[in-house]
Amino acid sequence: MNSLNSEAFTLFGQHILWSDMIGNLFGLAALALGWRRSIWTWPVQFLAGLILFGAFFGHLTGSAGKQAVVMVVALYGWWQWQRSKGRTEDGGDGHISVRFATWRERAAMVAAAAAGTVAVALLFKAYPTLSWDPWPDAYIFVGTIVAMYAQARGMVEFWFAWLLVDLVGVPLNFANGYAFSGFVYVIYGALVLWGMRDWWLRSRDDARPVLEGAPA
Repeated sequence: MNSLNSEAFTLFGQHILWSDMIGNLFGLAALALGWRRSIWTWPVQFLAGLILFGAFFGHLTGSAGKQAVVMVVALYGWWQWQRSKGRTEDGGDGHISVRFATWRERAAMVAAAAAGTVAVALLFKAYPTLSWDPWPDAYIFVGTIVAMYAQARGMVEFWFAWLLVDLVGVPLNFANGYAFSGFVYVIYGALVLWGMRDWWLRSRDDARPVLEGAPA
């Protein structure tokens, strides 16, 4: 990781690290694959998390811990989508079916995000070496977990969760010298908006009943 954490080049006065650049390019690819509802989004996300863990470890402990959890959730997402792929009720076309969460699921995710953010931030404050900026670091940590969980469950709300994470993640990355992460998160924003529209429309198609005798 020492070579990966070396400087690749300078852009607009910002020092771009190899690990920051490569990890985020994989993350961008994973998001695009998620938009296309491809199961390969998960192994690519796992690899991105592994590289970014090495980039953040020792400096942004919360972000490094987030990447460790990202890898665990990526394994869960791979299992969940692999289990669902090809079922008639889950699309039947080799891709995961998507839907809007129920109000109960939304409330549960919001409550879990709020409680989790407070708990993680208090942990960071109790152990200052874990993070120099506990609250935004905790927000990103927990928000990413919630977003990936929603993605694993095929919920359209996954895209909304990513937008909320980006609102804090972009300035935090620039402030900590991870300029490429900041630039890529801007591109993430555009992909999230397109992906949100695609999943939104797809959820309506998946919810529409197929008439007996009509081609699926």
